[in-house]
Amino acid sequence: MPQAFRVDRLKPAAYLAIGLVACRPVLPPLLPAGLEAIDSTQVLAWVDSTRPADRTLLRFTWLFREEKASKGGRGAVRFAPPDTIRLDFQGSLGIGRGSALLIGDSAIWMKPTGSIDDLVPAVPLFWAMLGVARPPAPEARLSALDQPGRVVWRYARERDTLDYLLVRSEPGELQAEMRRNKTTVGRTRFTRGETGDPARATLNVPSGPAKLEIKFYAIQHPDSFATDTWNPPGD
Repeated sequence: MPQAFRVDRLKPAAYLAIGLVACRPVLPPLLPAGLEAIDSTQVLAWVDSTRPADRTLLRFTWLFREEKASKGGRGAVRFAPPDTIRLDFQGSLGIGRGSALLIGDSAIWMKPTGSIDDLVPAVPLFWAMLGVARPPAPEARLSALDQPGRVVWRYARERDTLDYLLVRSEPGELQAEMRRNKTTVGRTRFTRGETGDPARATLNVPSGPAKLEIKFYAIQHPDSFATDTWNPPGD
C-alpha cells in the first residue's frame, strides 16, 4: 500500500508556487458581508459544478518571481474523476523536476520526497488554481450567499477558513482564499478563456509577499491514461 501524506500544513520554506514581490500587499476581503448558514447539499452541488466531467490533461507554463530573481518552466496535470491528479513540472532547461500524485487532500507519493511542500502552501489552493473547489470537511461550519451571476461560500473549522467565489457568467472564474488563525495563507484566481477552457491562474501569498502565475496552453480529454500514469517516476 502506498503511504499517504497529509499536506494541508504550512511551512516557511520557499514554494514553487511563490514569487516574492517588492511590497507586502493587503488583499481586500474576498467575500461580501451577510453570509447565511447553509447545509451541505447546496454547497456540494456548487463544488460538483467545478469538477471536470472527463479525464483531462492540462499543459501549462509557470512563472515564479521574487524580489531579486525569477524562474519559470512548464508542467502538466492529469486529472481522473472524481479527485485524482498527477502533477509533473520542471524548470527551464529541465532543471528542478518534480512529480506528485494527489487524491483529494492527500499526497499519495511525491518525487523528490517532500516536494509537495515546495509546490503549494495548502492543497485546496492548488485545486483552486485548476478551477476546482474542494468539498467541506464533515465538521466544517458552512455559510454562503447566492447572488445573481455569482455564488460565494465559506468553510470554517478550528483554525482554518476557506472561502470560494464562483462567477457563473461566461467564460467563468473561480477565486479562493484560505486563512489560518485569521492570517491569509493565500488567494487564488482561476479564469477561463472565450472557449471555456482553462486560461490563467494566479496564487498570491501576502506573508511572502509572493506570487505564482500559470498560463494553460493545451487541453486534452483522453479516453484513458497509461497504466503507469499513477506510479512514481522510475517505477
